[in-house]
Amino acid sequence: MSLKKDKQKVLGEVFDDARIRTFLDFEAPAGINADFHLLEKAYRGMKAENFSTFLDMFIADGRDINAANNDGESLLQLIADHKQAAQYASSLKAHGAQ
Repeated sequence: MSLKKDKQKVLGEVFDDARIRTFLDFEAPAGINADFHLLEKAYRGMKAENFSTFLDMFIADGRDINAANNDGESLLQLIADHKQAAQYASSLKAHGAQ
């Protein structure tokens, strides 16, 4: 059985503030909480230091950092057992995630 990495490396992409802000514009698929979708998209697509900047923008935009997926899990709960997610979890907690 092969194990799948829980995070892919992001290579060669520049994440300035303008690029990070574009993650606030993604539309959620039907039936998916829009705020959760944005959080998950940013988590999967950014390095931890960019993710923290994204969270600043996300909160300033009035979004819900504790938004849940269809299974009732917040992003913090979802990534709790991801080996590479410690910095992301710390950023979420620092921004008020529970």
